[in-house]
Amino acid sequence: MRKRPEWKALEAHHAELSQTHLRDLFAAQPGRGEQMTAEAVGLYLDYSKHRATDETVGLLIELARACGVTERRAAMFAGERINTTEGRAVLHVALRAPRDETIMVDGVNVVDGVHEVLDRMAGFADRVRSGEWTGHTGRRITNIVNIGIGGSDLGPVMAYRALRDYSDRSMTFGFVSNVDSTDFVETTSTFDPEETLFIISSKTFSTLETMTNANTARAWCLEKLGDEAAIAKHFVAVSTNAEAVRAFGIDTDNMFGFWDWVGGRYSMDSAIGLSTMLAIGPKHYAEMLSGFHAMDVHFQNAPLEANLPVLMGLMAVWYRDFFGAQTAAVLPYDQYLERFPAYLQQLTMESNGKHVTLDGARVDYETGAIYWGEPGTNGQHSFYQMIHQGTSLIPCDFIAFGESLNPLGDHHDILTANVLAQAEALAFGKTADEVRAEGTAEELVAHRVFEGNRPSSTIVLEKLTPYALGTLVALYEHSVFVQGAVWGIDSFDQWGVELGKVLAKRIIPELQATDDGDLTHDSSTNALIRRFRDMRGEGG
Repeated sequence: MRKRPEWKALEAHHAELSQTHLRDLFAAQPGRGEQMTAEAVGLYLDYSKHRATDETVGLLIELARACGVTERRAAMFAGERINTTEGRAVLHVALRAPRDETIMVDGVNVVDGVHEVLDRMAGFADRVRSGEWTGHTGRRITNIVNIGIGGSDLGPVMAYRALRDYSDRSMTFGFVSNVDSTDFVETTSTFDPEETLFIISSKTFSTLETMTNANTARAWCLEKLGDEAAIAKHFVAVSTNAEAVRAFGIDTDNMFGFWDWVGGRYSMDSAIGLSTMLAIGPKHYAEMLSGFHAMDVHFQNAPLEANLPVLMGLMAVWYRDFFGAQTAAVLPYDQYLERFPAYLQQLTMESNGKHVTLDGARVDYETGAIYWGEPGTNGQHSFYQMIHQGTSLIPCDFIAFGESLNPLGDHHDILTANVLAQAEALAFGKTADEVRAEGTAEELVAHRVFEGNRPSSTIVLEKLTPYALGTLVALYEHSVFVQGAVWGIDSFDQWGVELGKVLAKRIIPELQATDDGDLTHDSSTNALIRRFRDMRGEGG
């Protein structure tokens, strides 16, 4: 990669530009704030506060072309098996394709199957929401609990909280993912089994954490309901393992499937989104899918220099590889998006946290950054100090909305003023002379200087609707794709999570054993296993 002329051109350009302050870039280009923007499908991106020029963008686009981003994008949309280590297509875009679209995989139009599942989901959601579907004793379902982990949890949780304003408030939604029993106990503590429906989300119906929680939920229901037949009225499955689902006691008519070309972290708009549909209803769910699709079409067809996911993805490469930025902050100024940064952590870091290229060669450059964040304005009183005056360069994405879903006095104006002020302060800072002009004592001047030159994007949408959420999630999905394509890595496998799973299954019976046995781990792990055994014994 580093030998590419496009890469070397960017290195030379960075050497020239890296010492230039954003104050100077804005002074040299008076219209920069209007010119370095892009807009599509109801989403406005201001990237003028980046340490970049039009030349930077042009050089990054040349690198993208040289790395085959456009060809890889076409291969993804065509259903080719671009997840090479698992031999799978990557077709989350098919999950939101219109009925009349055709996307072929192995001679089959997968869009037909997608809409068959969506129709079944909608029918089921309507029955539950209307009260037609009742529990075993005939009482209405008022509590929905999604049991999953990873992509089977983070997406549904994020979407539910993001779209809570559109949800049926007569129903309560809970999400259990952690195998820590506290998660299940606290989630269900106020629920009545007679009025509770569980969604077990596990493609294989064998995920250790999910099935441990599912079996606990099963026992919890039967403790009150008594009758094994009750399981079919209080459990449904999002899975492809009909045999295991049936053995659990779930009617396979209430099993909603998805496909191996849907990665877990890209699955929130598949049947994994059943809890979302139950919360907001099929109509709003369809609006969310249309937002996803609108961004898909934009990503597929817009010129690279005006393509929102391309611009965001290339800026991420620019800071990671040429400025050495190790982290990126996502800062939504809307409380409903409180779990959006956590959702993006899996999407970005499980996708691009890779150390080898598609052909297995060790990379000699940096790949995925660490993503993190919290909603504004809370973060301003927490970690913004480090972003403003710390020693790490942390590019930021500010996300803001023109309208509040809960207008109250001047709250939204204060909120909006803060997001604009933070981006301005990060970019331009405050010089020592400006601090002195305020009458600051000389011994405090250095402490009150803001160097500025801290880059950010500002993403603006009119209002947080289901459609808007779809565009926003798809924006980041495709930005992740662009980064991975430039780096030449497989953004769609996750082998890094496997080793810990294998070792955990080996350690479980060792923890439960009553004698020392033959422990063959390292000395630290062996000692810790014995320590936990002793603690369990002392605690009864």
